This record gives sequence, C-alpha cells and structure tokens, in this order.
Amino acid sequence: MLREQIEFRGLLLQMTTRDLMLRYKQTVMGVGWAVFMPLLNTAVFSVVFMRVAPIATPVPYPLYAYSGLWAWNFLASALRFSVISLTSNPNLVTKVFFPREIFPFSTILVALVDFAVGAVVLVALMAWYQIAPTASLWLLPVVIAIHVMFTAGVALLLAMGNLFYRDVKYLFEVGITIWMFASAVLYPVDAIGGKTGLILRLNPVTAILEGYRAALFGLPLSHPSALAAVGVVSVVLLLGSWMAFHRAEFDFAENL
Repeated sequence: MLREQIEFRGLLLQMTTRDLMLRYKQTVMGVGWAVFMPLLNTAVFSVVFMRVAPIATPVPYPLYAYSGLWAWNFLASALRFSVISLTSNPNLVTKVFFPREIFPFSTILVALVDFAVGAVVLVALMAWYQIAPTASLWLLPVVIAIHVMFTAGVALLLAMGNLFYRDVKYLFEVGITIWMFASAVLYPVDAIGGKTGLILRLNPVTAILEGYRAALFGLPLSHPSALAAVGVVSVVLLLGSWMAFHRAEFDFAENL
C-alpha cells in the first residue's frame, strides 16, 4: 500500500493542487478563509466566555480558543471533504487505475495548507499576548504527526462508508458539531467533573488539543499517558482503516 503511494505521489500532488484551485478559485478571499473563519469564531466565543459566562483558562482566552479552533478546523475540514471525495469523482474511481486512497489523502493535504496558513495568525497572537515558545516546542511535530494519522484513519473510513451508504455524509454533519463541543476546543475539559468530564477526557481529540497547547504554550499535560495512548490508537486506526479501504476498493465501481 505504501509502495503504491510512493509510485503515484505525482498524482497525489496534482489532485491536491487541483482541489486547492477549485476551492479558492472563485472566492474573493482565497486562502484567507483559512484565517477568517477561525478568527471570527474566536471573536464570537471570546465574547461568550469572557463576558457572558467567564471561564478560567491558563492563557488569555482568545489565544486559547484560537489554538483549539486552529487544530480542530484541520480535522473538521479534512473529514468534511474526505467523506465525499470518492462519490464526487465517479469517473476517476471507475475508469482509471490508481490507489483510491489518494482521494481522501489529497483532502488532508489541502487541509494542511489551511493549517499552515492559520499558524501564521497563531504566532501573531502569541506575540501579541507575549507568550514565548518554551522547551516543550519539541513536542509539536509529535502532536502534528498523531493528529494527521488520526485524521487520515477516520477520513478513510468516512470516504469508504459514504460510498456504500450515502446517508453517512448527513450523519457526519450532525456528528462533527457534537464532536466539537465534546472536545477541549473552547474550554478546558478538566473544568468539568463527574461522568461527563470523564467521557470528554476519553475523546481522542481532547488529548491532541491538550498536546498542542502543551507544545505551544508550555502548559503541563494533565494526562500525559492520554496523548501516548492516542498516538498508539492513531497508528492502529490508520493501518486498520487503510487495509479495509484497500480490500474494499474492488467493490467501489459497483456502488457509484
């Protein structure tokens, strides 16, 4: 499977470039949307959680919220386009031979471009609030790798699932909204106690988000083993979903 990706790496790059151009070709702001939407959401939630229902965060709330939205938007954007990546390219899926996982993988690479653009604003906010990087910054590549592997594993399952059951894309839109508020995107999960807090801490995305904040802001990881566990889960999820996807791709043409 990996050998095929290396062999068709040029096609992956071409599809990524195509998707980037199609997404931003007729928009006024272009890739600026990758910055505008997280900033807008940060402003809205800052009003809510600083004025209406104040909550305590280890760094200024706008920075806390933006860092969570920045990381979350990568996951959400990659999955949102991955779920329809096969069904929106029926001619290529049915008539041309190449590894079909290139479709969801290309959406992840497009989301990574937005992720990189959004990082510029994050650095600017850190400078504004005088939050300097610490020695914990070494953890950032590890967290990004876990984040990408986890996203890729889920993306393969969603793309394959929506091909066989077209209502998956509708269920996804409901599920992604619930998933966001069940993660540590906008508030510290440790502030919630009881069974609800325990359930939220079991969410893999929560550990990933806490890993980002630990790496960027030097915050202590409240549950260090959680990030390691999510790393293992991400590797297993990616390998398992990739193998399932590879075995099922011979049936793709019949379901388009």
